Amino acid sequence: MLASRISRQQASRFFSLLKRNNSTLVIAEHNNEKLTPITLNTVAAAKKLGGDVSCLVVGTQCSKVAEEVSKIEGVNKVLLADNDAFKGFLPEAISPLLVATQNQFKYTHILAGATAFGKNLIPRTAALLDVSPISDIIGVESPDTFIRTIYAGNAIQTVKSNDAVKIITVRGTAFAPVEVTGGSAATEPAPGSDVTNDLSEFVSQELTKSDRPELTGAKTVISGGRGMKNGENFKLLYDLADKMHAAVGASRAAVDAGFVPNDMQVGQTGKIVAPELYIAVGISGAIQHLAGMKDSKIIVAINKDPDAPIFQVADYGLVMDLFKAVPELDSLIK
Repeated sequence: MLASRISRQQASRFFSLLKRNNSTLVIAEHNNEKLTPITLNTVAAAKKLGGDVSCLVVGTQCSKVAEEVSKIEGVNKVLLADNDAFKGFLPEAISPLLVATQNQFKYTHILAGATAFGKNLIPRTAALLDVSPISDIIGVESPDTFIRTIYAGNAIQTVKSNDAVKIITVRGTAFAPVEVTGGSAATEPAPGSDVTNDLSEFVSQELTKSDRPELTGAKTVISGGRGMKNGENFKLLYDLADKMHAAVGASRAAVDAGFVPNDMQVGQTGKIVAPELYIAVGISGAIQHLAGMKDSKIIVAINKDPDAPIFQVADYGLVMDLFKAVPELDSLIK
């Protein structure tokens, strides 16, 4: 028994030593003017690894973002890469920058949010560094062992990596965000900031503007599915959302049917959300949709089919025609 206790103590000291020797680079996500909230969740995951945490801010005329990042609690250093070559945040331009940064600082971990930006960048960077990326983690057990979901969230997988540098995307909903105040990190130029990109060119982008909260950061989300029948009927949800200061999402079936644009899609192949209140309207509850919202604090389902799978995960269910239920709900909210 004594030998067993000593062995556990030695293991504990070993992991503590590993944590002290860790150094993590978090890739900040932003729009060149303001930091995206997922970065705060990613920094929280980085802090669980122990050691120093640096943030890389890469973009075009993004010094304001670097200043914002320097104030984040737990960030020790900010690396700024400001260059026209990074316009559009193309992975073909940013990946070589990350390789140059890694070659100079020898980080043990490189983290990004599990968003379109992170999923676009991390696999390419991992390939250039000849390591296996670890995607969409929801927990950190030790500096080399991580927890992630598989099979659309129906199973939990524990992954151990022996790579010298762990390249990881982080599911933001699994980590509470750190504070945006309290830090005083120094900012310095990132190595390789003068890279050129001959592989691709950013042409343009069209952004949907809305006064409603951003889908992944909203405290309340109202989503519609195939049961909405057409895009015009989503106005029922828009009106309700405006009264509740909520974001509006959709199932893949509604997106594929052309009811709403794909940036509203919630699910395994869409956006992962975990609001305080999630209202599913006319959504049957396919496994891929549940993977993107089942971590919500309270789930309310409105569906006329009493056997719809969505009721199995809902905290409250209303078996009723949505075209009667939603207007009645709207009339009750002042």
